[in-house]
Amino acid sequence: MLNAAIVGMGRWGQVLVNSVQGQQGAPIRFVAGTTRSPDKARAWAGEQKLRLLPDFAAVLADPEVKAVVLATPHAQHAEQVIAAARAGKHVFCEKPFTLDRASAAAAVAACEKAGVVMALGHNRRFLPSVALMKFMLAEGKLGTLLHVEGQFSGPGARAYQPGMWRADRAESPLGGMGGMGIHMIDMIIHLAGRFRQVSVISKAQVSKTIDDTTAMLAELESGATLNFATLALTPSFWRVALFGTEGILQLQGHESLSFTPREGEPWVKNFPKTDIEAAELAAFATAVAGGPAYPLPVAEAIHGVAVFEAMIGAAASGSSYAVVA
Repeated sequence: MLNAAIVGMGRWGQVLVNSVQGQQGAPIRFVAGTTRSPDKARAWAGEQKLRLLPDFAAVLADPEVKAVVLATPHAQHAEQVIAAARAGKHVFCEKPFTLDRASAAAAVAACEKAGVVMALGHNRRFLPSVALMKFMLAEGKLGTLLHVEGQFSGPGARAYQPGMWRADRAESPLGGMGGMGIHMIDMIIHLAGRFRQVSVISKAQVSKTIDDTTAMLAELESGATLNFATLALTPSFWRVALFGTEGILQLQGHESLSFTPREGEPWVKNFPKTDIEAAELAAFATAVAGGPAYPLPVAEAIHGVAVFEAMIGAAASGSSYAVVA
């Protein structure tokens, strides 16, 4: 059993803890935590039997804590990952990993030097529907991949008020990218490979805080093209589609996968819902215990940040940006 501390007890930090705490067979449990608003989290921490520590330094000094789970503002991640690695703690970090490639690479290097596991919370990698998509693509069922479409949107910015960290453009460049769109970037890397270059339009059409509309046209290293959007003021929506010479795969939501072959009958497969937060934390704990490596290679974690950084530059300049290798 891996003893962990949660760092950041806002809504998402609580979701992560609730997914595994007290669950039979879970290989991880939370024993402590810290947050910048302890009074708001005190009752919940008591219910989850978490020792509430005064700050991150206290978490790293706690001998019972063997791993930290970071559900903190984006700009803090690199420094916190490096500090945790130096303290000998394994690290699970929520996305986006960092906001620039250099800090992501430094964080990974610190974990490698310390010999600790570093895992990134791209939970959609744990969907059975995605596993089938990756298998079919690898097996050649789509032929040559020509084009990818990605869309991850939702209403989150409706709740953002000035003063909230997610409403800070420094923490949320390109609007919905930090909270939503970065998941789709990782999904595209996972399924279709690395990015070569990006062009981006990002703007606030309605929002008074962050951009509510972010759209990208890109090219992958394979030569396939890509269009992507993340919108921060719409109903929730997730879609990823792969267009190949022999077939088209489309995942609408997390559970409904359709396939249209060039010849033969199309089909739709519906999957049961999966607790992807519990799955990612279990995979992290298993990797710490010496089992299979966490199924998001650190090189892909760094590349996802490189894509994000290139998107920010492309949007600001109004030109295409190459993605740094």
